[in-house]
Amino acid sequence: MENEKIIAVVGATGAQGGGLVRAILNDPKGGFKARAITRNPSSDKAKDLQAKGAEIVKADLDDKESLVKAFKGAYGAYCVTNFWEHFSPEKEMQQAKNMAEAGKEAGLKHIIWSTLEDTRKWIPLDDDRMPTLMEKYKVPHFDAKGEADEYFVESGVPYTLLFTSFYWDNFVNFGMAPQKGEDGELAITFPMDNKELPGIAAEDIGKCAYGIFKAGDKYQNKIVAIAGEHLTGKEMAEIFSEVYGKKIKYNAVKPEVYRSFDFPGADDLGNMFQFKAEEEEYFCTIRDVNATRKLNPELLTFREWLKQNKDKMEV
Repeated sequence: MENEKIIAVVGATGAQGGGLVRAILNDPKGGFKARAITRNPSSDKAKDLQAKGAEIVKADLDDKESLVKAFKGAYGAYCVTNFWEHFSPEKEMQQAKNMAEAGKEAGLKHIIWSTLEDTRKWIPLDDDRMPTLMEKYKVPHFDAKGEADEYFVESGVPYTLLFTSFYWDNFVNFGMAPQKGEDGELAITFPMDNKELPGIAAEDIGKCAYGIFKAGDKYQNKIVAIAGEHLTGKEMAEIFSEVYGKKIKYNAVKPEVYRSFDFPGADDLGNMFQFKAEEEEYFCTIRDVNATRKLNPELLTFREWLKQNKDKMEV
């Protein structure tokens, strides 16, 4: 189709971007083409996307000019950053600024920015409910994205701020799978008390983004917040137990205990879970599962996702 609209997808070999590229490729009559943007076009993941029909373009989020070139001729772009690659909120904000400015210079008609709340609007820096991190943040990987929203809002390019949820894929990739405790029992551990945690399959974030692009101007200059399901830790543990056929319990630690765990970013995540628990009503209400399903009718429940990914964890 000659008049197909090109969507330039940042992070195309990652979880969210890859989901969007695959959603476009799996809908050949949808009117869109996928341009996969990656720092490393020769990677196996990039070659796989190319073999499936995506255009592969090299660009770097730290190099604005490379992004302008990568966005040229495209209708829209999906913009995402990876805080966990470098642990620098300032770097993340600069990358967001580069993408917003590149989108403007390239003449894009729609940008989706994958973002999260700036928690300092709820918990100011002088609030001692949780420690301030890196001198300027409560939840660095949330706050930097939230602060960067203004770059897209002020760019003049029609934007959608896509507020994502906890990736269930973190159980596989982030070491959050059930672990044996000192009592020998398997448990998942979160400082969420009995509060609900909105979660989603990473692949579904990309599918939702595709739904937003397909809807034309319906979601432009708006916030869209998505989730696949809202579950308590206890409910997640029960689903784990059911899928694996063995008892897995929920270990509801205090946020300060979680912050003390010995892995990079434990303090950031401890603060994040505390924010989600304390602001449960806001956080869950904005992430409407029914609205998410309208964007992505294939939306997975946690049980469905876990059955699909069961073999990726040693439980």
